[in-house]
Amino acid sequence: MEKADTPLEQIRSNIASVCKRAKRSQDEVTLVAVSKRHSAEAILPVLEQGHRDFGENRVQEAQEKWPDLRDRFSDVRLHLVGQLQSNKAEDAAALFDVIHSLDRPSLVKALGKAFDKTGRRVPCFIQVDVGEEEQKGGCPIAGLPDLIAQARDADIPVAGLMCLPPQDIEPAPFFALLDKLARDHGLEGRSMGMSGDYETAVMLGATHVRVGTALFGARD
Repeated sequence: MEKADTPLEQIRSNIASVCKRAKRSQDEVTLVAVSKRHSAEAILPVLEQGHRDFGENRVQEAQEKWPDLRDRFSDVRLHLVGQLQSNKAEDAAALFDVIHSLDRPSLVKALGKAFDKTGRRVPCFIQVDVGEEEQKGGCPIAGLPDLIAQARDADIPVAGLMCLPPQDIEPAPFFALLDKLARDHGLEGRSMGMSGDYETAVMLGATHVRVGTALFGARD
């Protein structure tokens, strides 16, 4: 009897299939395994399969969970995919390799100072409020040019744009909008797509997809 694919293998296969249809290279897409609220024991099998990009929502949870795992897997790349409070900027700068949620001038200022202090310049995606949902955070579309300029003035590496489309609405138009905004501003990265819609996101230009439930199962 043939061994069933692991969730990681299935997701990688799905991404490869979409990339083929979209005439893209699979190497253009980074799968960020969102391990928030999952234990080190749950993360370990995915690490042992060779996966190295992981996402966490909260600085404190990552501080508690990842140092021991990184002692064993030193080449892990840790992505902050949740909202970041300005008073946690220095901790985030020290721990994470990519930040996906830069969304306001006060955070630009805090991260600029943190990067100067830690000596690390962490690539940041600017989160855009594509669905005009104030509760989600994200820079308003009209404010995007100014925020990009402020980030560059603070010597923050702008990796691209990130979005969280509204729930229960077809996400494709929002992914297409983020792709257009990234092109308009000459940015390479598009962090978009999660467990339920990552294939659509890859078809529409995602360079980073943030997948948790499809990989680890439901959270507690």
